Amino acid sequence: MHGDPRKVVYPTDSYGQFCGQQGTPNANKAILFYFNILQCANPTVLINLQCPTTQLCVSKCPDRFATYIDMQINYRRNKSYWEYYKQFCKPGFNYPDKVPYKRDKAFLQRCFPDFITRNGTLTVANQTIFKDGHGRIRSVVDLRDAANLLDAKEVGIKIFEDYASSWFWILIGLVISMLVSLIFILLLRFTAGVLFWMVIFGVIAAVGYGIWHCYWEYSSLQGKPDSDITISDIGFQTDFRVYLQLSQTWLIFMISLAVIEAIIILVLIFVRNRVRIAIALLKEGSKAIGCIMTTLFYPIITFLLLALCIAYWAVTAVFLASSGDAVYKVMSTLPNCKYTNLTCDPETFSQSNVTKLCPGSQCTFAFYGGESLYHRYIFVLQLCNLLVFLWVVNFTIALGQCTLAGAFASYYWALRKPEDIPACPLASSFGRALRYHTGSLAFGALILSIVQFIRIILEYLDHKMKGAHNAFTRFLLCCLKCCFWCLERFIKFMNRNAYIMISIYGKNFCGSARDAFFLLMRNVMRVAVLDKVTDFLLFLGKLLISGSVGVLAFFFFTRQIPVIQEEVPSLNYYWVPLLTVIFGSYMIAHGFFNVYAMCVDTLFLCFCEDLERNDGSPSKPYYMPPGLHRILEKTDQAGKKCAVS
Repeated sequence: MHGDPRKVVYPTDSYGQFCGQQGTPNANKAILFYFNILQCANPTVLINLQCPTTQLCVSKCPDRFATYIDMQINYRRNKSYWEYYKQFCKPGFNYPDKVPYKRDKAFLQRCFPDFITRNGTLTVANQTIFKDGHGRIRSVVDLRDAANLLDAKEVGIKIFEDYASSWFWILIGLVISMLVSLIFILLLRFTAGVLFWMVIFGVIAAVGYGIWHCYWEYSSLQGKPDSDITISDIGFQTDFRVYLQLSQTWLIFMISLAVIEAIIILVLIFVRNRVRIAIALLKEGSKAIGCIMTTLFYPIITFLLLALCIAYWAVTAVFLASSGDAVYKVMSTLPNCKYTNLTCDPETFSQSNVTKLCPGSQCTFAFYGGESLYHRYIFVLQLCNLLVFLWVVNFTIALGQCTLAGAFASYYWALRKPEDIPACPLASSFGRALRYHTGSLAFGALILSIVQFIRIILEYLDHKMKGAHNAFTRFLLCCLKCCFWCLERFIKFMNRNAYIMISIYGKNFCGSARDAFFLLMRNVMRVAVLDKVTDFLLFLGKLLISGSVGVLAFFFFTRQIPVIQEEVPSLNYYWVPLLTVIFGSYMIAHGFFNVYAMCVDTLFLCFCEDLERNDGSPSKPYYMPPGLHRILEKTDQAGKKCAVS
């Protein structure tokens, strides 16, 4: 109610007016200009984008070095000079004080020096020095020190520019990953065994090629000048191609890929028998998905609901962050003015004693805030907003899991498949989840959200205590983080299985969680054999899809595809759209493969329940398909062999 998002987006001048606000004198002046950015050397004022110098809304930034003295000299020669310079003076002032003007550029709707590094030398408008208007020659390094937070912000604006110019191609990459994921899952319906073995050997071959390529790059850089410089010596560079010229970079890549390759091969050696069983179980899962094809598109609904949750959280956070009234404080250029930074009223400031005791002082806008009870608890309200965000996100995920579990359970408990499967099983399951199980899903989501909220607070405390020397406190905090991480993983596992039991029997959350836990404990050997192996196979599939699309995106954004080379947009950092495509492709594949994982988990729990309720006799027939029965009998035999050995 008290928030105004414009306070976050638009800059504000010294009078508290928004730059570019319609209906004001600043309507056509959307950029904020700092009279003397050298006074902004304190990082705390740069974070708030407020510093003790007059700030003025202008229509464009200065494009040259100049001072009042230079202007007067040029003014005598050409009267038109004043027309240019007076737009950077306070309205109504014809003889402003001496202030340095610099060649600036608009950044985040603010004028900042246009820093350019040429041959290792920092310049502004091809100059390394400038006159400050007080008879002194200053270096542009002083400007850089005053704007010491600009580096990160310049990177940020360049990233935004890259997104603006490449969003269309990023979208195409994500659509390709969606089509590949969909085709992959459809092929599983008929060629699950062949396809997963191709995925396994494909990942091994791809990682092996990566190891060879890293070794080749490492060998080719040996002996080249400057290639033996370490990454720590050059520090952070926005151009990632700099790191690719270092032999240490390729050595790190090669070692990392070798470790990953060894882990994959060792895991496959130890679970080779169980891989065949897990693949057979995935075949049965593909039959269920083949009968309920609409489940493949349910991740789109989850995505839309999550987008609404994120939008709700972001809008609430922005309104909270922008709450408050305009606060004005005394700004003085005198170092010994005792009224500096004290709150003032701009309407009565000219009649106060401050102007007499501190000549030249001004009452200027500082920030938006307040001293009321509400404003003192803004941080607490932000934490509440975060907890609500976690809750609605986990509820959305729980709704999706319960909906899919209900649809696949209706497939399993149909005695004659697919004749006895009810019509529209996914829509019916979604309706049941909303009508009957909302409270159970919300309760399970709340438990998980509280644990995640505590983990976030622990991470925040750990970040604050990084410089602390109390070893015991750091050790205790590390233990708490580890314990709550394990607790979060356990709760996620139990919630997932509890939602499956809810979709089968319709009991409340606590009863379903208890039943699921004891059912899993009675079948712990089957769980150990199948659960992680299936997850591992699905992870390799997601890795292969995201990696393949990522390689295609790399060749495209680095202009290595001759056919469409001219279509590639000009980018500051090609890794920005590349990483976006890789991460987005993985998340899309994760969404599709989660349907498979939920199908396998539901069929597994239904199978365990079926074994306990029925004996295969005509009066109590098994609901499981004969093929699934044979698969899990092999699992039991494999488990018994492991126990005997």
